[in-house]
Amino acid sequence: MHHGFGSPTDRRLSALVRHLEGSSSSSAMESQNQTISASATSAFGDNSVFGHVVRAPEDPILGVTVAYNKDPSPIKLNLGVGAYRTEEGKPLVLNVVRRAEQLLVNDSSRIKEYLPIVGLADFNKLSAKLILGADSPAIQENRVTTVQCLSGTGSLRVGAEFLAKHYHQHTIYIPLPTWGNHPKIFTLAGLSVKTYRYYDPATRGLNFQGLLEDLGSAPSGAIVLLHACAHNPTGVDPTLQQWEQIRQLMRLKGLLPFFDSAYQGFASGSLDADAQSVRMFVADGGECLVAQSFAKNMGLYGERVGALSIVCKTADVASRVESQLKLVIRPMYSSPPIHGASIVATILKDRNMYNEWTIELKAMADRIIRMRQQLFDALRARGTPGDWSHIIKQIGMFTFTGLNMEQVVFMTKEYHIYMTSDGRISMAGLSSKTVPHLADAIHAAVTRVV
Repeated sequence: MHHGFGSPTDRRLSALVRHLEGSSSSSAMESQNQTISASATSAFGDNSVFGHVVRAPEDPILGVTVAYNKDPSPIKLNLGVGAYRTEEGKPLVLNVVRRAEQLLVNDSSRIKEYLPIVGLADFNKLSAKLILGADSPAIQENRVTTVQCLSGTGSLRVGAEFLAKHYHQHTIYIPLPTWGNHPKIFTLAGLSVKTYRYYDPATRGLNFQGLLEDLGSAPSGAIVLLHACAHNPTGVDPTLQQWEQIRQLMRLKGLLPFFDSAYQGFASGSLDADAQSVRMFVADGGECLVAQSFAKNMGLYGERVGALSIVCKTADVASRVESQLKLVIRPMYSSPPIHGASIVATILKDRNMYNEWTIELKAMADRIIRMRQQLFDALRARGTPGDWSHIIKQIGMFTFTGLNMEQVVFMTKEYHIYMTSDGRISMAGLSSKTVPHLADAIHAAVTRVV
């Protein structure tokens, strides 16, 4: 209810304003009264204190799905989002995940109490073992601290906040291009983001020379973000020999590796093969950070299950680092959710379930590799201009097609195919039934839109 002009509330406010401005003149008081009265009225009008907020653009990746959902066309195809789909185009919950959930639900001793700040102990131990290897000396020597985080994004953010507070170098080098969320995560955490050359559009492969030059001229001690495998968005990975050269250069210059491992086992179908880059850097006794996500390889996307491991020189340093990681996490979200981490721990603990998981994981990876081959064959059959061998050479969820923005727009308008404007397509969104449609669209785009 709005008080009259001379109400006690208004008089109190006027007195306060006069006091603050050191003004005693009655005309000042008159105008103050009117101002206060006006502002009191407007508070009940439609002038929001957030009226100045501008509408933010859609997330470039998630926005693709928004546009796709609005399209009524029956032939529409969403190749934007990085989530696995079956041959029928449906999301997949792994059988082994259903089994683990069933066990958890049926166990009446399970409770919903808060987890510790660092998360579920079993999950942390088993996650570190999965990425670093069962026989990792770093684990045996207790030099690794692992904290459960909110999937890959959360793990990167906690790691970045820790580095911004406790590491002497605040510059992080990220590959060009990289996942769109990387620069935002690191910038908001207080690090300064620079890029190193990575992708070569001419060969649709790795610009290895450029990568070595850029890391070679980075300041000593800088942080370097590395995709452990299945580089997003390009699908281009260094060979093991190239990884070894990257490792030598980085150790020589004292650069700190921060691995983002979002696709272990999902890229090649082998958990060990996909972890080789990380293990190479841990084997030399040096320090590094590793962010892990179980979104793709266990299909736990919405459960937000991830881990951050920091490999340190000694057990003592690792335990002090962990004490500081807790101080990052506590004011951010207190402690992580229990359900998804329990699923992962249940599967990784049990020999049979673990084996069943590796079989289902390989089936997902194999289907994506099959889609690559089918798309490549379909383009070759159509005589589409250009060399498309990069489609079968690239690895993981995505293919960087080399199509430009005009061609992408054309394919969306004429063929109802949705993907990010950089020409990245999610291979997991394809099926044998939709490959011909995509191949027709690519062929038309390449021959008609230059």
